[in-house]
Amino acid sequence: MTIAQRLYTLIFAVVVGLVSLAGLGMYQMAKVYAGANYANINTVPSLLALDDAFGAAARLRVQIWQYIALKDPAAKAEMETAMNAAHGKIIEAFDKYEKEDVSNDDDKVQLTADRQALAAYDVLLGKVKALANDGKVDEARDLALANRAVSTKLADAIEAHRQYNAKLGMSAAADAAATLTHANWLAIAIASAVIAAVAGMGLLLTRKLVNSLNEAVKIAQTVAAGDLTYNIVITSKDETGQLLQALKEMNDSLVLIVGQVRTGTDTIATASGQIASGNLDLSSRTEEQASSLEETASSMEELTSTVKQNAANAQQANELAESASDVALKGGAVVTQVIHTMGSIDESAKKIVEIIGVIDGIAFQTNILALNAAVEAARAGEQGRGFAVVASEVRNLAHRSAAAAKEIKTLISNSVEQVDAGSKLVNQAGATMDEVVASVKRVTDIISEITIAGREQTSGIEQINQAITQMDTVTQQNAALVEEAAAAASSLQDQAGTLAHLVSTFKINMAHVTQGTLVKAKAVQGRALATAPRLMGKSTPSQVKTPAIKLTEAAHATGRDEWETF
Repeated sequence: MTIAQRLYTLIFAVVVGLVSLAGLGMYQMAKVYAGANYANINTVPSLLALDDAFGAAARLRVQIWQYIALKDPAAKAEMETAMNAAHGKIIEAFDKYEKEDVSNDDDKVQLTADRQALAAYDVLLGKVKALANDGKVDEARDLALANRAVSTKLADAIEAHRQYNAKLGMSAAADAAATLTHANWLAIAIASAVIAAVAGMGLLLTRKLVNSLNEAVKIAQTVAAGDLTYNIVITSKDETGQLLQALKEMNDSLVLIVGQVRTGTDTIATASGQIASGNLDLSSRTEEQASSLEETASSMEELTSTVKQNAANAQQANELAESASDVALKGGAVVTQVIHTMGSIDESAKKIVEIIGVIDGIAFQTNILALNAAVEAARAGEQGRGFAVVASEVRNLAHRSAAAAKEIKTLISNSVEQVDAGSKLVNQAGATMDEVVASVKRVTDIISEITIAGREQTSGIEQINQAITQMDTVTQQNAALVEEAAAAASSLQDQAGTLAHLVSTFKINMAHVTQGTLVKAKAVQGRALATAPRLMGKSTPSQVKTPAIKLTEAAHATGRDEWETF
């Protein structure tokens, strides 16, 4: 269980105890109040109701004797009214008691006894009143005296009932006092139990925290002293256990780090020497690279001038191609106009053919009319001869008109066919011209792209030339940095020795340093040793040249791994 859970449990126990005390107090207070208030809500109303019944019964006993003694009918009637009122008061008191004040079955039995006594007394009253009304006063008096036990029984029953209610009230008061005493003792017991539980849990929790914190302080002091061999034992899984586990992991990590640093310092010392010798060889090759970059820069300048010339030629070709494209577009527009004109001629020829057809029809109808006129002239004989001559001339004109219309129709048909053929040829010429225009446009686009590409190549080559110039400058600076790196490697070697001396102050158990870490460190050291022969094999010491930029005097003076900026 964690410390937080224990604290929550402690708080929960306190809350449960307080809630229990509060609930018990409320419950017991309710019981005490109910017992103390029983007299107000039941005993007093019950006694009042029974007192009313008892008083009415007493008045009724007195009134019956007065009723016997009275001789005046009016007085008797008035007394009988008073007796009925007293009797009604008794019944009303019993009904109210039964409805509101009955406490238990015994109480109900007492009320039944009261009603039975009243019923017996009612029978006696009826007999006595009958004798008194008949004028038998002595007999009525004797009957009343002989049955005094009946009236006494009613009074005794009501009085017994009153005593029973008084007893119930005293019993409720006694129960309330007992409940209060029991509640006080129970509250003391619960409070004592809660205090004991909370105190016990608090002491255990405090002891646990103090012991764990003392252990953590001891571990921290041991680590601060440089002793990493302390064995940390975890005995719990709560927050203190987690703290000790974190300290254990920290201690193990420090052991691992210190072991790795000890192994790495030897590797650094060996590798730094190899780096220094390798940097000298790198300086020589950097000088050679700078010379090659200078030659490359001059070649790039020549290439730049050639590309610029090609770009200028491509620009001229682009202008010529654009001119050819404009001419082709104009030719295409003219051919399009010719196509539209040929279409108009074709439509006009077709309309002429239709008109010639109409003329041919008119000539045919005229010929028929001339025949009809000749027939009519023949029927007219000598009188129609002139009309026959006219009809003959009309027929001749109709024949000639029909022949001329036929010849014109033939010529127009030939013209229409020739126009159709010409339209087809013009359409083909238009399509061909469109293809020519499209081809010229594509050529223009290609030459334009070539021109743009030439410009981009020129710009790119200029950038390359600038980059090569910068590379030449950087290469010269790198040569100086390589020499500074050699000095820094020497400084690194000195610092590795200092670091090894500092790390030796830690006491560690090498069993905590993993075998994989040692293998990795040895592998790094092996790679450093293997790098130096490869670097030295590519260049002899005689090839090493003096770098263009020398180390600053501050770098030599301080012996630290500071690099000269450029």
